[in-house]
Amino acid sequence: MKGFRDWVLSQIVSKSLVSPTPLSGGNGFYEEERPNEDLNDQAPTANSVALPIPSGTSNSSANQSNQSSSTLQQGSDAEISQSQDSSNGRRKDTLAKVEDLQVKFLRLLQRLNQSKENLLVAKVLYRMHLATLIRTEELDLKRVNLSSSRARAIANHQEATGVPQLEFSCRILVLGKTGVGKSATINSIFDQEKATTNAFQPATDCIQEIVGTVNGLNITFIDTPGFLPPSTNSVKRNKRIMLSVKRFIRKSPPDIVLYFERLDLINSGYSDLPLLKLITEVFGAAIWFNTILVMTHSSSAIPEGPEGYTVNYDSYISKCTNLIQQYIQQAMLDSRLENPALLVENHPQCPRNITGEKILPNGQVWRSQLLLFCVCTKVLGDVNSLLKFQNGVELGPANSAQVPSLPHLLSSLLRHRPVSNQSGIDDEMEEILLSDKEEGDEYDQLPSIRILTKSQFEKLSKQQKEDYLDELEYRETLYLKKQMREECRKRKGKLLLEEQEFLNSDNPDDQQAPPEPIQLPDMAVPLSFDSDCAVHRYRCLVDSDQWLVRPVLDPQGWDHDVGFDGINLEISTEIKKNVSGTVVGQMHKNKQDFNIQSECAATYVNPLGSTYSIGVDVQSAGKDMVYTVHTDTRLKNIKHNIADCGVSLTSFGKKYYTGAKVEDTLLIGKRLKFVVNAGRMEGHGQVAYGGSFETCLRGEDYPVRNDNLSMTMTVLSFNKETVLSGSLQSELRLSRSLKATASANLNSRKMGQICIKISSSEHLQIALVAVFSILKVVLSKKEI
Repeated sequence: MKGFRDWVLSQIVSKSLVSPTPLSGGNGFYEEERPNEDLNDQAPTANSVALPIPSGTSNSSANQSNQSSSTLQQGSDAEISQSQDSSNGRRKDTLAKVEDLQVKFLRLLQRLNQSKENLLVAKVLYRMHLATLIRTEELDLKRVNLSSSRARAIANHQEATGVPQLEFSCRILVLGKTGVGKSATINSIFDQEKATTNAFQPATDCIQEIVGTVNGLNITFIDTPGFLPPSTNSVKRNKRIMLSVKRFIRKSPPDIVLYFERLDLINSGYSDLPLLKLITEVFGAAIWFNTILVMTHSSSAIPEGPEGYTVNYDSYISKCTNLIQQYIQQAMLDSRLENPALLVENHPQCPRNITGEKILPNGQVWRSQLLLFCVCTKVLGDVNSLLKFQNGVELGPANSAQVPSLPHLLSSLLRHRPVSNQSGIDDEMEEILLSDKEEGDEYDQLPSIRILTKSQFEKLSKQQKEDYLDELEYRETLYLKKQMREECRKRKGKLLLEEQEFLNSDNPDDQQAPPEPIQLPDMAVPLSFDSDCAVHRYRCLVDSDQWLVRPVLDPQGWDHDVGFDGINLEISTEIKKNVSGTVVGQMHKNKQDFNIQSECAATYVNPLGSTYSIGVDVQSAGKDMVYTVHTDTRLKNIKHNIADCGVSLTSFGKKYYTGAKVEDTLLIGKRLKFVVNAGRMEGHGQVAYGGSFETCLRGEDYPVRNDNLSMTMTVLSFNKETVLSGSLQSELRLSRSLKATASANLNSRKMGQICIKISSSEHLQIALVAVFSILKVVLSKKEI
């Protein structure tokens, strides 16, 4: 039942009063009191917890109240007196405090003339009951189930007798731009002049507390100076006001925040996103946790629609509130929060009902509705504080992006990292090239061939053309192999010669002058409006230390001056004998973000065959950095078998993840290779296991041409769930001018992908395949 309890807890913590606004813990009545012992986090049984619809809950609660009123009529006086004696004689436990809070809430509903069948009231009572069940021991379940009826009986008796006196206080922070009606709303709630107002200029120039009582509810309003509309000149003033408000509420935080906005000033050009971002930056994302949107001037004339007809009142209200809500979500980078919205009208000529309360065009009495929302928010905050639910939700950017995935880290660890020698060629490739002794002399033994001109080639028959091109391709392959083989031999001979000269030299510090830097060709840039003069273009240089620094091209850029949005750095150098180092990285920087990705590695090659390497990888993840330290050891005990083992340590924020892997590579001839590996990643109380088996068949002309066919089987296990996947990759030359690449994968979740790519330099009709895809997309959009 732990999973059920966690789900219920998440539902409570992630929901709001009438929308998905999370609950928060405010300053509770009993914050100064501490229970004798904490309640156990034991989940209730399935039979004792039900999840009815809130509206149904209110109806059932009403029926239960009617039925229980007769059965508890005789024992209500005894229970009430016993409750009062227990509150005075001994210290209350948590359940008693929640019950006392529920009694006060029911008494306030009677004073505000609100029915228990109200949807908002039913939701609050339902969540109070459900939250109590989660934090209740199994022996107290019967007591909790009876507390609802008992609380109604106690509330009716106390409200009828007036004993004890209702003590319920609420602190409300008022925020908004100047002239939106903050002070006027405070006066309307108290129905008397408590705050200074002015229709032509800002009336509140300092922070002040306005205290009063409404229907037995002690309310303290924190009236603040209004913010100026967002502009370059108003940022400093608005921030200064916010900082002063933050210092003022530091000792006594508010229970509720009211953010005011004028309904009649919201139009197509409305944009308060800079102001909302500044509020979020100064107060933090938690400022919106218990915030209610208050829309003043709600009885103003509704603007006409695009066709000249008057817009529906409810539709216009919904459109305006959704617009402000979207700006709030953008400011706090969290789309989960939805703040309730209330309509307010403070004009003296606003229509009133029989009791003298101001009503809106939709018939709603806004004053009692605003007080009800404040009471419900305060009650739920106190319940969270009593039952210790206040730390359940963190507002702001989604945390899913801030927690690395263990399967992803494990896949990165299992990835094969080729170890290159000083020449930049993989050891495996170099071994294959030097082992082809028979093919080394084959190119020299070929007879000479006559190279035909274009006119001579056109005179040949079709079969003769094919034979001629096949012969040229065969000779080209042998020549490229010979060139690569000779380069490998020259590098080996050069390394041996340098080592011998270093040992025989009397002054080893004497070195040859480094060669001049080599200028790389200009990068291909997109079309722009620049002139043909290219003197302003970025240049790329390669110096003697093999440093390669070049800009990163933005393919979507139009202007050469802004077409490069990053820097790429590559270096591969010899640190000392048999020790080499490589650095590869990219850096992107703009006005808002800074991203970096780099891989640094140092490798020691033992002449006996073993290779040891250590590396550090750095990668940006939002505003945090991910650091990974990995080591690898390659043991080549047998000529065609390579064993590899490695460990890694990943740091992300304040969390650390460790992993280990083993790998073995078996080479059969020059074309067939088998790779099998397995690994484990652990961290933050979670463990992931995985492994893979790969078979690769290379083409006859490897490494001149990279024709290959590989099949991979992978298994990953995480959180008691195992996923099997298989993939097939192929890269083939179907003819001299036709190349095909195919890839396909499928896993045990019945998810997969197939990708086929064909490229040709002669067959233009292959490109016509894209026409069908374009027409299909155009037709589908036309139907929509």
